[in-house]
Amino acid sequence: MTKTFASIAGVSGFVPEQVLTNNELARIVDTTDEWIVRRTGIKERHILKSGLGTSFMASRAVSGLLQKTSTSPDDIDLLICATATPDFPFPATANLICDLVGINGPASFDLNVACSGFIYALSTASQFIETGKYENIIVVGADTMSANTDYTDRTTSTLIGDGAGAILLKPNARTGLLDFLLYSDGSGYRALFQPAGGSREPATPQTVAGKRHFWSLDGRTIYKHAVVRMSQVFTDLLKRNNLTADMIDWFVPHQANRRIIEMIADQHKFPRERVMTTIQKYGNTIAASIPLCLWDYEPALKRGDRMILASFGSGFTWAGAYLEWDLESDRRPVAGTFSPEMAEVH
Repeated sequence: MTKTFASIAGVSGFVPEQVLTNNELARIVDTTDEWIVRRTGIKERHILKSGLGTSFMASRAVSGLLQKTSTSPDDIDLLICATATPDFPFPATANLICDLVGINGPASFDLNVACSGFIYALSTASQFIETGKYENIIVVGADTMSANTDYTDRTTSTLIGDGAGAILLKPNARTGLLDFLLYSDGSGYRALFQPAGGSREPATPQTVAGKRHFWSLDGRTIYKHAVVRMSQVFTDLLKRNNLTADMIDWFVPHQANRRIIEMIADQHKFPRERVMTTIQKYGNTIAASIPLCLWDYEPALKRGDRMILASFGSGFTWAGAYLEWDLESDRRPVAGTFSPEMAEVH
């Protein structure tokens, strides 16, 4: 029996208009542009205006995707939103996105796996395609981490940016998403989490005064585990699919830290010019990180390109995907996105 693959049939993205540069951040917290670039690779990030919410960015990305692929909202069977920063505890941000773009009736739900959320959502959506249940699925990765960030803490405030990326999945008889690896280890949750605001520690005047609604980070622990785990999924995906690194056209890592990205690429002797890198202008956009890479680099992609996606984040969670690109991309650069120098890890 012929296998059906889930294939990316379109990609779009959105970042807020407001740009926060390192020099501007240095006026708020004790840091410098040189320190941030040296330790993270980030030059600037986009910040969403307060009160708009993650659904605002996600709906812009989805609207652009529908227009770009000439897809009617009525044709969508399912929308999954990967986010760690929903508009509300409930309802799901996916529900709000659908309402904003005119998708009425089909299933929609959120998936919260933090920085690994997009690959988890991609894997989930692909099952519906492969089984023949659905034919048109939108997967969104979107986060507004600025809303949960203490801008007097240079450990966290220098790292994040806001954004959204969306892809359209369709059935493909030849190729598409070929393999996934999904992992978790909850014992490490304290290294990267938001202490208050959930059912374990609901909001009180004391939690607000104690800044416990901001996220916290054990940078050394996260760095160590991110390198090991993301490198692991790269190696395992190669082995499982009888590949070598030189057979891969693009490595698409979660954009957490330039040094993490460089170390993984170097461990596998993978050319840095074939590593998608957008951290310098977007920062760490959590679940939006990987789809924003695909959006930015789309003009450089060609049908048949092989890619490995890898992520690591809170939980701990880590994930990987192997796919073949089967979309004849628009070769014209999208305004404000891809440029040749972006294909380098500076």
